[in-house]
Amino acid sequence: MAFKDILVALTSYPEPTPVSVVDDAVSIAAVLGANLAALSCETHVQVPGHFLSGTFGNIPGIIAGEGAKSRQNAQDLLSAFDKAAEMAGVTHETILQKCTSTEFPDLLVDYARLRDLTIMPVPESHDQRYAEVVIFGSGKPTLVLPETPRSRPFELGTVAVAWDFSRAAARAISDALPLLEKATKVRVVTIVGEKDMDTKHSAEELAKNLARHGIDIVLDRVEAKSKPIGSVLESYTLSHGVDLLVMGAYGHSRLRQFILGGATKSLLSKPPLPIIFSH
Repeated sequence: MAFKDILVALTSYPEPTPVSVVDDAVSIAAVLGANLAALSCETHVQVPGHFLSGTFGNIPGIIAGEGAKSRQNAQDLLSAFDKAAEMAGVTHETILQKCTSTEFPDLLVDYARLRDLTIMPVPESHDQRYAEVVIFGSGKPTLVLPETPRSRPFELGTVAVAWDFSRAAARAISDALPLLEKATKVRVVTIVGEKDMDTKHSAEELAKNLARHGIDIVLDRVEAKSKPIGSVLESYTLSHGVDLLVMGAYGHSRLRQFILGGATKSLLSKPPLPIIFSH
């Protein structure tokens, strides 16, 4: 299934998502020929009741001020989004909601379940909580973007797939097929020496499967050499000029306390490039 309906999450509080993320999201939608919806939330700050007694100063006034800041941030982001999408000729819509900071994750998941793909920026503070919720709760692929401004617009030049014969990796390839079909070059990388792979089949069999979709791939095997797999993948993507990485997301949650696999945690906390995660 092609990606025809994409969502991008724009955070308004405590700090707004950089406008560079808006430009990246619009570039992605333009490359895919997809409709793009931008979701932002006017956040209402919650303060325990005993702080509202007046003993601690003008708490209600502070709360109102923070709410106003969030509202202005959300409106500014959605306005910038409208202008960028119109200039790029991308069909689009804006969604402005009101919620508390604790309600925002559920709101994200609700909207993400209704889209083909969700774009989630990860701030420079490495706070990936919202991205985790969408990856593990939406049932749909999630494209994670670093918030640092990019030197050039998003393009599907070289796409790399992290392949370890696992269920999560297989799901990621299936989810990313529309992107792989559009890419100029597809590289499939297997990190060896990091863990035992319980399979008798080779990556060449995967190449045959993708060839039936018209996708010619380059197969790479990289020795881990006792390095963390996240670090190995980051070095690989940099040395091969990769524009987008596709990988399975490993982890589970118990009452939203996420326990992530090593590579997932490393690359999600500080993504070096756009990454599609599937769970």
